[in-house]
Parts: sequence; structure tokens; C-alpha cells
Amino acid sequence: MNRLVLSVPDISCDHCAKAIAGEVGEVAGVSAVEVDVAARSVTVTGAADPVAVRSAIAEAGYRAA
Repeated sequence: MNRLVLSVPDISCDHCAKAIAGEVGEVAGVSAVEVDVAARSVTVTGAADPVAVRSAIAEAGYRAA
């Protein structure tokens, strides 16, 4: 199982976390999504395409660094 950790500097609240988790959770191959507001990071577990994960974060209105 792969693990991808992305920095998302614009995360500032639980609403942000829920929006990102919702979009990323829909990506094929994603087994789990953890959004850490304090660390401003998103950890994705599974076999998802990293480009698709970044696109899902963008769909939620945020930018993965």
C-alpha cells in the first residue's frame, strides 16, 4: 500500500479538512485520507494516481505544494 503526503498550506480549519477529504476520498485507488490541519498536510493511503489526488485537492479549492 502506497502512502502519499502532500503539503497544503491553505488548510486552516475543519471545514477545509472535510472539503479536501471528501474530494480526495472519491479518487480511484484511495483507501484512506487523513487531513492534519495543524501540520497543513494531507496523507493519502492506497494506490491512487498522485496527479489525480492533486486535482481533487484543487477541486476542493486548495493548492497542494
